[in-house]
Amino acid sequence: MLLARLSNSHKTFKTALRSQRGFSLVEILVALTLLGIAGTFVAGKIFQSLHEGKVSAAKIQMNQLAERLQEFRRKCGFYPETEQGLEALSSKPSVGRECKNYPPDGFIGGTGSVPNDPWDNFYGYVNEGNKFNMVSYGSDLAEGGEDEGLDIWFRPPAGAEQQGDSAEGAEF
Repeated sequence: MLLARLSNSHKTFKTALRSQRGFSLVEILVALTLLGIAGTFVAGKIFQSLHEGKVSAAKIQMNQLAERLQEFRRKCGFYPETEQGLEALSSKPSVGRECKNYPPDGFIGGTGSVPNDPWDNFYGYVNEGNKFNMVSYGSDLAEGGEDEGLDIWFRPPAGAEQQGDSAEGAEF
């Protein structure tokens, strides 16, 4: 009787082992490959969203700087010269034309300094007399570029007093 019980429990144990074999190596490799492919697409979307967010942030900052430049022009009668750059918004220029109505705290509130673009580079600025242009050179930090390295330009429309038009990859 004891022998019969042991024999039956041994058969039950073997049956249990056969039914719980697990996954084969091929099944595991297929699953890992599918996870890798899915992860690649997800990571691509995340990086694309990050880049789009930086482009949006650059456009917002350039619009804010354009408002400060308009204020500079209203108080001083001219835009800062190219040599004075955007720094003329945070501290009174020591070269070029003098602004007699320059406010003691400058034209930028809060931090008191001109922000860098989202890629931690300076914004480019060119005075063209009655208008100005600004540029962020994007992720490649160089003039020109394609795709994610595309330059982001701010150019006020002709005759516009307040609002500008942002265009990517445009030339002067």
